[in-house]
Amino acid sequence: MMRSGGPQGCGPDRSAASGRPLAPLLAVCAGYFMVILDVTVINVAVPVMGRDLSTSLTGIQWITNSYTLIFAGLLLTGGALGDRLGNRRIFCTGVAVFTVASAGCGLAPSTGTLVAARLLEGLGAALIVPPSLALLQEAYPSPVERSRAFGLWGSMAGIAASAGPLLGGLLVTTVGWRWVFFINLPVGCACLLLTLRRVPASVRRTDRPVDWPAQCAIIAMVALLTAVLNEAGRRGWADPLILTGAGLCVLAAAAFVLREHLARTPVLPLRLLRSRPMSGAATIGMLFNFAFYGMVFTASLYFQHQRGLTALRTGLALFPAVAMTMFASVLSGRLARRTGHRPLVVTGMLLGAAGLAGWAAAGPNPDYALLVAPMMAAGFGTSFALTGSTTTVMAAAPDEFSGTASALFNTTRQIGSAAGVALGGSLLAAAGNFTAGLRTSMAIGAAAYLTAAALALFCIPIPQKAPRHATD
Repeated sequence: MMRSGGPQGCGPDRSAASGRPLAPLLAVCAGYFMVILDVTVINVAVPVMGRDLSTSLTGIQWITNSYTLIFAGLLLTGGALGDRLGNRRIFCTGVAVFTVASAGCGLAPSTGTLVAARLLEGLGAALIVPPSLALLQEAYPSPVERSRAFGLWGSMAGIAASAGPLLGGLLVTTVGWRWVFFINLPVGCACLLLTLRRVPASVRRTDRPVDWPAQCAIIAMVALLTAVLNEAGRRGWADPLILTGAGLCVLAAAAFVLREHLARTPVLPLRLLRSRPMSGAATIGMLFNFAFYGMVFTASLYFQHQRGLTALRTGLALFPAVAMTMFASVLSGRLARRTGHRPLVVTGMLLGAAGLAGWAAAGPNPDYALLVAPMMAAGFGTSFALTGSTTTVMAAAPDEFSGTASALFNTTRQIGSAAGVALGGSLLAAAGNFTAGLRTSMAIGAAAYLTAAALALFCIPIPQKAPRHATD
């Protein structure tokens, strides 16, 4: 069976620069944009949702994290199903589920209903993201084309991140928070139509069954981790339920590793994790998502609760952080051809660390002007490192495990996001002073960025230079 990266289509569906079809890139970027937009757009809207639905800070955390919880827990399932049943089929299923769930979120009458609909959205997102990278891997086999495609894919995260707070603030201020979810409907319908009409079917590997016991173990691990971090601020870190949940989380992780070691067809072959570039880059993704999304969540609460800003003004206040992500991924994709990915990832993580450390050191009630440069550094650094870490993970994986590699990378990133939001909220709730909790959260985020920079030095490979000719 021909892989979808072969010559397909003609005319307007092709890139003038490469001759490759544009439809996979457009469809994948539209789906990924929708998924990431749903992460960032809610940050400025969730305090208004909490007031409208009469929920607590813990309820606000669950509205935010219920989506990320299922998203992270089921990403490996999405990758395995994409490899088994075809990446295009699973991608389309995910887009359909996500679109329907977004309508349910917009119509939710209560916090419980909204959380349930957000869980369904997370399922759709988990079926969208792993096949998205695999579809690009199939459509653009050339390393140069693939790096450019991954850069554009990463830039969708930047565009969605930058548009999210502003769009969320504008929608909340004008037509209400429910339109934060209704905005996904036209995007989802257009993405589904484009994929079905213009993206060719993918290879199906029916000899690879889904390892459901392992899936259950990873879902339990992510759910327990999120629950522990969410509830620790309210109950206290020494609470018996918190300690029990932490212990069960460790047991679930151990059960997953044991199952993958014994399974005949594991969802995540442990030999892949022995690849230093793959496991290292996946860990880097977890660390920078932990730092960045924890910063965005806590900063959103800070601007609205402590400074009394509206949702729209909060979006404007966050714009320096997220605007830098708009072009950093594309820039790093271009620079990587000359420098390789390692220096870019290291530089990005050091910039992120400097940014959050600068916020933590700015004092309890700094002028907004003092926070602009730290936010810009964190946003730019995170996105600058995204292309390099993505390319490293995908390049380290055999073609038959492209969906699984994509799922691994995005699973670790979403675990990082959930942990960053949950820990940030717990620190705000547990601290006697709101700004003290905020500064502690920023300091921990800076440490995460520094750890990622150190990992990049050892895990991101240096590209091999072509041999020089005698006439050079």
